[in-house]
Amino acid sequence: MIPWEHLDTAVVPDGGGELRLMRRGAEYSIMAGAIELMNSRLSGSEEALATLVCARVGPAARLLIGGYGMGFTLRAALAALGPQASLVVAELVPKVVDWARGPMAHLSAGGLEDPRVSVVLGDVSRAIAAGAKAYDAILLDVDNGPEGLSRKENDRLYSREGLAAARRALSPGGVLAVWSSGPSEAFTRRLKSAGFDVEVVPVRAGGGKRGARHVIWLAVSP
Repeated sequence: MIPWEHLDTAVVPDGGGELRLMRRGAEYSIMAGAIELMNSRLSGSEEALATLVCARVGPAARLLIGGYGMGFTLRAALAALGPQASLVVAELVPKVVDWARGPMAHLSAGGLEDPRVSVVLGDVSRAIAAGAKAYDAILLDVDNGPEGLSRKENDRLYSREGLAAARRALSPGGVLAVWSSGPSEAFTRRLKSAGFDVEVVPVRAGGGKRGARHVIWLAVSP
């Protein structure tokens, strides 16, 4: 068995702890304490977050992606959208972007350099609050979902106030898509009470029938 190698540590802003970048052979993992936030072998549900949304918006859509991770959602969105699309990636931890351009550059496959892409360093909630009807879709892959939080400040994204802000930032018919490591009936009810039409889609971490069961909420703003 090849042992895990600790490549680097990143400090999460505002007292959010640390992230560790780990490597075992060709496999990469980003850890928050004992919690694995993402693994390079299991990209299916992150890709599904993009493909499910892009099937519902036009090829020239304006997307906001909250949380870069390992870039799988961004790559899938770029592949599905046309040359007139625009994508903003909001990443809280600057070192995550450094890792994407350094030891994990092969995973990003040039996505960060695509002319359709802008990278904003900071909390995605600020990008959501920045403009009314600014996006056709908002994709949130932050922490481990609405009930899997390792950073308390992320609570506000999934609160009633956070969901109201997302509705204001979406164009009519726009989609708020939320990735989660597991289901939450409470969050489904919260989305509906915020005025969204909601579909809950189960997905596999490895794509197809492989890997853990994850959940994506597709919430459409009327």
